[in-house]
Amino acid sequence: MHPPLRITRLAARRFARRALGLDTPFPDVGSALAHHGYIQIDPINVCGRMHDLILRNRVENYRQGDLMRHLHGDGSTIPAEFRTGFEHHLPDSGVLVAFPLDAWPHLLSAMHHRTERDSAWSGKLTAEEIELSNHILAEIAIRGPLSSTDIDDKRRNVSAIWGSATLAKSVLQKLFFHGRVLIARRDGNRRLYDLPERVLPAATLVAKEPDATDTARWLALTKLRQRRLAILKREELKHVADDVQAIKLTDADSPTFHCLREDLALLDAAGAPSPAMLLAPLDPLIYDRKLTSALWSFDYTWEVYTPPGKRVRGYYALPILSGDELVGHVDPKANFKTRKLEIISRSVRRGHPVAGSVKSLAKFLGLR
Repeated sequence: MHPPLRITRLAARRFARRALGLDTPFPDVGSALAHHGYIQIDPINVCGRMHDLILRNRVENYRQGDLMRHLHGDGSTIPAEFRTGFEHHLPDSGVLVAFPLDAWPHLLSAMHHRTERDSAWSGKLTAEEIELSNHILAEIAIRGPLSSTDIDDKRRNVSAIWGSATLAKSVLQKLFFHGRVLIARRDGNRRLYDLPERVLPAATLVAKEPDATDTARWLALTKLRQRRLAILKREELKHVADDVQAIKLTDADSPTFHCLREDLALLDAAGAPSPAMLLAPLDPLIYDRKLTSALWSFDYTWEVYTPPGKRVRGYYALPILSGDELVGHVDPKANFKTRKLEIISRSVRRGHPVAGSVKSLAKFLGLR
């Protein structure tokens, strides 16, 4: 175990920016995906989708939909042997992300466990669902990628988690959680599923499932790759102790942070922070609320699921990173009928102009 490195709050903030790719963009989506370990995916489109908002600040010349084009192709489906990433859930969670191929074997254990536990959303199949799953898998084998609307079965799932869903949709969702089908491409938000051997390269599918210790280590390293500066739990730390550096702030009684030792050179890297930017609500820089508060003195919660009367900033408020500070928020909404980006609310600390960053978002969305 390496002794804690004491650095100033300013140095830690600048390190976080550099390590998270916010000062120097990556040349392409694949480079950003490999660096971060995964990119969180969310279908809600208020002012751009979550994954696009995360990557637009990190990838040079990023366009809306580039992550999905990277994963699945543009128009026609990418053949399995040429794929470099895929969609799936973080182990033991319902969080959908884009992974690089090397993540696949570490997901297998979680997939197996889901097939054995009770859950209307992701757990074992009922007798009725098993019967329909056999039909769906046979149809996909013959017809290729299918969505739930392509399955001729009008039965409803009475135990659907959110509202009413067809039984076919629920079964496909479970088969996806179990790794028996994968997302081959998308039509908007509509998922088209195919068999794993037609989505992932053969070398990926035959990779040996790691033991529990190796996967625990992978999970801890993936958390660090995702956030670059993180608060590790004791159980996580024991798996990666030789790969990380503990960091304490000199100017505050802060929790102990950890970073990858391979990132330490970034502490002394030169370069000035870029102009103000609007961050995605689940951006890796602010994902951990405790770390965001301790390092940036900024208390932020994504309020999309907060009742309207209890919201502080707004439904889809975007935090503003200006230099080395988080200075407020803008709550924008894309009006695609008028082709205009509307600002529902904003609160910005004096002396930090954000008009340029708002215009940049509007241009990214193809709006005024």
